[in-house]
Amino acid sequence: MVVIRWFQKARCTPLGVAGVLMVGGIAIATVGCGRSVEPAAQAQAEPGNQADGPAVVDVATAAAAEDTSRIYTGTTRPVRQVSLRSQAEGRLLGLNADVGDRVQQGQVVGNLESVLLQTAVGEAQAELAARQFEVTQSEAELADIRTSIEESRVRFQQASNDAQRLKTLASQGAVSTQEAEQAQTTLVTAEQALQSSQEQVRTRQQAVAAAQQRVEAQRSILRETQQRLSFANLTASLAGVVLERIAEPGDLVLPGESVLTLGDLSRVLVVIEVADSNLSEFSQGQSVELAIDAFPDETFTGQVSRISPLADSTSRLLPIEITVANPGGRIGSGLLARVTSVGSQSSAVVVPESALETAEASDSQIFVISETDGSPAVEARTVQVGDRADGQVTILSGLTPGEQYVIRSSQPLESGQTVQLSLTSEG
Repeated sequence: MVVIRWFQKARCTPLGVAGVLMVGGIAIATVGCGRSVEPAAQAQAEPGNQADGPAVVDVATAAAAEDTSRIYTGTTRPVRQVSLRSQAEGRLLGLNADVGDRVQQGQVVGNLESVLLQTAVGEAQAELAARQFEVTQSEAELADIRTSIEESRVRFQQASNDAQRLKTLASQGAVSTQEAEQAQTTLVTAEQALQSSQEQVRTRQQAVAAAQQRVEAQRSILRETQQRLSFANLTASLAGVVLERIAEPGDLVLPGESVLTLGDLSRVLVVIEVADSNLSEFSQGQSVELAIDAFPDETFTGQVSRISPLADSTSRLLPIEITVANPGGRIGSGLLARVTSVGSQSSAVVVPESALETAEASDSQIFVISETDGSPAVEARTVQVGDRADGQVTILSGLTPGEQYVIRSSQPLESGQTVQLSLTSEG
């Protein structure tokens, strides 16, 4: 039967190598430069190890809690994007703007064949002239009728006077009764002629008004055809950059068909998608930093301009729009951008739960390493404890990153007590 024992020492043996001694069939193995499997503080805590001398402690350096900031990828796009569409039908004769070209608002970028439109304008102008002639003719007829009315009024007045005079003479016996009756009949006829002329005036006035309305209607038709003729010139609806060229010269373009796509790149939008659980990392108006792969040595600052309340039905992610200033239009459309969220960076540190077990009186106290007369000592520090998980605890306040603190001790500690650092201690 062979028994092997491993002796672990703090210093190397003179040979610095492992050796095996055979004594009476028992093999004894020695190992140079070995370390204890258990932490040094626990090894010192075994019976007989703490009779005299300072407490042996394991020490660690406080590290900041993990940075939970995240990087989201998105794509740049213009703050405004419009399609330049034809408003008339015709063959595209010319298109003098290509992808990447800058255009100004109102600039003519192309033109359609306008022969049919010009013909329509000519027809509308001729029809307008005819309608205007109708008005002139009706007004002349109205003037003639008004002249006729005056003549009828004069005849009526004369007939009235004659009838009155002959009636008086007939009563005196100067003229026959028949002559007086004829004069009365002439008066009635003159009165009817006057009334007829007045009625013709009213009718002719209505005809003139109708002709004038037809003239106004034709003027509207003429303006419409002239407007259609102006549609033969394709003008940019905004100042920006040509993003897409859809039609080519020679194509037949129908009303409503797209010819160019224009984008306003004075500012750009970066759209990212965020899970609802991470939505607290963003707020309306918040400034965020982002990097664009096309500019590897630059960092840009944007502002959260919109947080969509509607999540994607498939991915369940919420779109967030970030607006970035783009002086000079350096940032193009369709570039890959990486947005860094603020996350939950803080001064909190994470320590093992055993660090809170070194004090007997409180579970919210940690011992921090200090020096007394050049020797290491411990100082009690009350801390604010946060979440606990997987044997770790978050210290919200009372311990700052970079400070040394006690993880384990061979005996209970008191503030100001001198200690001995174990060989496994950090720093």
